[in-house]
Amino acid sequence: MNKTELWQIVLAELQLNLSKPNFSSWFSKTKILTVKKIDNKHQIVEVGVSNPFAKNTIEERYFGQVKEILDKNTKLKNELKFTVLHEDFDQKHKPLDKKTTPLLNLDFRQEKIKEVEKAVNKAGLRPDFTFANFAVSGTNEVAYAAAKAVAKNPGKVYQLLFLYGGVGVGKTHLMQAIAHEVLEANPQTQVVYASAEQFTNEIINAIRNKTTNLFRNKYRPAKMLLIDDVQFIGGKDTVQEEFFHTFNTLNQAGGQIILTSDKLPDQIEGLEDRLKSRFEGGLTIDIQSPNFELRTAILLIKARQWKRALPMDVAQLIASNIDSTRKMEGFLIRLFTESETKKQPITPEITQKLLSLTIEKKPELKRFVKPNEVIEAVCSYFNLNQHQLKGPKRAKEIVLPRQIAMFILRTEMKISLMRLGNIFGGRDHTTVMHSVEKIEKEVIISEDIRLDIEAVKKRIYGFS
Repeated sequence: MNKTELWQIVLAELQLNLSKPNFSSWFSKTKILTVKKIDNKHQIVEVGVSNPFAKNTIEERYFGQVKEILDKNTKLKNELKFTVLHEDFDQKHKPLDKKTTPLLNLDFRQEKIKEVEKAVNKAGLRPDFTFANFAVSGTNEVAYAAAKAVAKNPGKVYQLLFLYGGVGVGKTHLMQAIAHEVLEANPQTQVVYASAEQFTNEIINAIRNKTTNLFRNKYRPAKMLLIDDVQFIGGKDTVQEEFFHTFNTLNQAGGQIILTSDKLPDQIEGLEDRLKSRFEGGLTIDIQSPNFELRTAILLIKARQWKRALPMDVAQLIASNIDSTRKMEGFLIRLFTESETKKQPITPEITQKLLSLTIEKKPELKRFVKPNEVIEAVCSYFNLNQHQLKGPKRAKEIVLPRQIAMFILRTEMKISLMRLGNIFGGRDHTTVMHSVEKIEKEVIISEDIRLDIEAVKKRIYGFS
């Protein structure tokens, strides 16, 4: 297909995912200018946009979506470059209306951007918590689909959306992304976002200062109410009373309510039955902890947001060592700071060194399991028996699992080289040392090895 046909496919998919105002504002006057193939796997696509504001918005909010569609349809890794078109672009496509100049059109869009930014700030939303910056995988795709549906028809599709899951799985991000999309479509929408702790403090202060009317005038007229960590109100009778009436007021007025929690409604201690009933009456979705692929994608998205280069092997190394998205973000900030301060490029070696100083070590295996259990876990994962693992054969499909077993026993359980040699058929300590050192190096550069070790450890520890 030629570049025009390719861009039509991209626009068609974007049109399905974006609201009409957003698509019209940012993509209606775009086109592919050039496509430069680098090799059999990579190419550079230059896209022309109508003005600098459209360029900034697309790069900040929609870069990931555009790249994903291009990668999927070209079967290549695409590098994107956005270029502001010359003023005669409009003239080539349609006659210039005397009443509407490009300058006026530019001013209008600039004004809309400012209006949306003002609404986002007023609602207390994080600017980067948008759908464009949300990485989707099997662990959160149901929640993402529901959130997109709510954003397109707030108060109509799922009037109450209840998102629950552990720390750092993306609940707050997804909740705020809905509000972002609603405000982009209509900046006048009254959106109120607060943590349950903030809601609690505000009602306590309102009662103390006899300003409950001001409190109610803030929350009850909202068209969209977002409450984070709603489990916090459990056991707080006065707060639950006020929240119950706020909830009912919005619900009866057709407003949209979105709640997040680390527990299901019936598991929140001290939550009144009437609130449990209302929470359970909405759409409840569990967001699982991000898997390795999703964690890697999140890191790459964060780096792009901050306009920093992050090598894929470094992103994978971080993702294999840190589970929480919040901790990953904190580590990424530290890594970039370290790189800037020391004026060093970001490499797997530097990253590994920083990881070893940063990560809280898991409980040592020796407190929970015996060496034989580690060996059984390795055999189970690689589909071998213990005789093969401990025996003399040096086939590749046996040697690697054997080295991984030695590595885990040495690094996690601190078993001596001599004892490891005895466990593995009487091998001398230099052979064992070589095996351990080999895996130590492979962990830094090989994604497959990292995934294998992570999978074996999960079998040993019993976590998922």
